[in-house]
Amino acid sequence: GLFTELQAGSYVFMDVDYMRNQWDGAIDLNFSQSLFVLTTVMSQTASDRAVVDAGLKALSVDSGLPELKDAPGLIYEKANDEHGLIQCRHSEHDPALEPESLLGKKLWLIPGHCDPTVNLYDELVVVREGQVVNTWPVLARGRLF
Repeated sequence: GLFTELQAGSYVFMDVDYMRNQWDGAIDLNFSQSLFVLTTVMSQTASDRAVVDAGLKALSVDSGLPELKDAPGLIYEKANDEHGLIQCRHSEHDPALEPESLLGKKLWLIPGHCDPTVNLYDELVVVREGQVVNTWPVLARGRLF
């Protein structure tokens, strides 16, 4: 038949890799993401850079770096073990996202690859309209099958 595989987890969550699933590699905004990693800005290292508390131990980057949700002009530039580096492009974003006002701010990251990112966590926190409504255990966490 036409379809030869099913990727139910990836389709439910979507990720940056799927966002770029166009022939030309462009971002496709017709798909909505439902999986995010919440990160906090811990420090500002320069006028155009900030450090967040989500790095390789919080996100899988095997299919590329995460994108920031609803934060135009902020780019997740590099992942270290425990931290990530955010680049701020001043001309592209609003004053609320200037590096000076980012300290302590919570940002939502869209993982580059959802499957191995979920595998890093014991549970998913379900958020609806900004409110936590449930937690779901990741029963297969760490499994290789």
